[in-house]
Amino acid sequence: MTIAPKQRFLALDVFRGMTICFMIIVNTSGSKFTYSPLEHAHWHGFTPTDLVFPSFLFAVGNAMSFVMAKWNTLTQAEVLGKIFKRTAIIFLCGFLLYWFPFYYIDHTTHNMAFAPITHTRILGVLQRIALAYCIASLLIYYFKPGNVISISISILLLYWALMIWGGDAPDPLAMTGNLGYKLDIWLMGPNHMYHGEGVAFDPEGILSTLPAVVNVTFGYMVGKFIQEKGKTYEGLTKLLLLGASLIVIGYFWDLSFPINKKLWSSSFVVYTVGIDCVIISAVIYVVDFLGKTNWTRFFTVFGRNPLFIYLVSEVGVTIMDMIHPQPGVNLSVWLYQNIYKHAGLYLGSLLFAISWMFFCWLVGLYLDKRKIYVRV
Repeated sequence: MTIAPKQRFLALDVFRGMTICFMIIVNTSGSKFTYSPLEHAHWHGFTPTDLVFPSFLFAVGNAMSFVMAKWNTLTQAEVLGKIFKRTAIIFLCGFLLYWFPFYYIDHTTHNMAFAPITHTRILGVLQRIALAYCIASLLIYYFKPGNVISISISILLLYWALMIWGGDAPDPLAMTGNLGYKLDIWLMGPNHMYHGEGVAFDPEGILSTLPAVVNVTFGYMVGKFIQEKGKTYEGLTKLLLLGASLIVIGYFWDLSFPINKKLWSSSFVVYTVGIDCVIISAVIYVVDFLGKTNWTRFFTVFGRNPLFIYLVSEVGVTIMDMIHPQPGVNLSVWLYQNIYKHAGLYLGSLLFAISWMFFCWLVGLYLDKRKIYVRV
């Protein structure tokens, strides 16, 4: 990672900051008592929480549109070197994040033992970001914008066909019967997969990473459009109409290919891109058209160091789980039971998450005041 200042685009920083802010809140609930909008849909369906991850990928594509011009001054080898280096670093950060703290407590002997790599999850949030960024970057670098759009649409249609025809009857989209699950089991094995669903199923699996690439490419296209016409009422109106149209398409596509974050269905991609277009249009209107920027400071703190702050939030929670103020009670549970729970089971859980988000914000504020922006 390098640390360097960089010219910013305020609306993008705000949009990305809002995404990171909400991501920390939904990832660090103080207990199992969580308000339903702050939980992912169990399977088919959609909640506000399901919008967070695709919005970050959309923001990744948005940001790419502001740096692509610099690639024209570089050789092909230099561009590919940047793409693959960034991909490797982000992927490795994600892998080490799941492996951390690299040990576990043996419940039989109560001794500390090294966590074997044979039981470490391979894929995950940062890994998907890395792979989606890599594939999208290569598409954008080697193909013209019109071809990138055509390839992106083809990816969504191909994924739809593969999932419907490649799964087990009678429900080809069942958690342990869909084609993506079978591919992950075959290539990685259950020990390298996510087990939060009670079975070995990875919501950031290999096959479902393919449609996630489209969130990045669409974000790139929207970013280019914003640079060219985003400062005009006509451009903003077109962006809003695009967003509304995609929401409608995603809604009707849901009838044949259900909106499903854990499968990253094609309808989910179209639906979330549509919502993101509407949200970023609203941000641009308030920030650039109305000139109201006093409120943006809070979110730009997150948006200027998104990857680093996300890592701080995840590593910090793991460290709290390693600290035990009482036998068998980690620090996060102790804080919830002794402080936040007094506000109520659900409200206390939300206040815990908000408090942790504010702690991460303070870390970001410290970096921002010193003009330190962590880049990969």
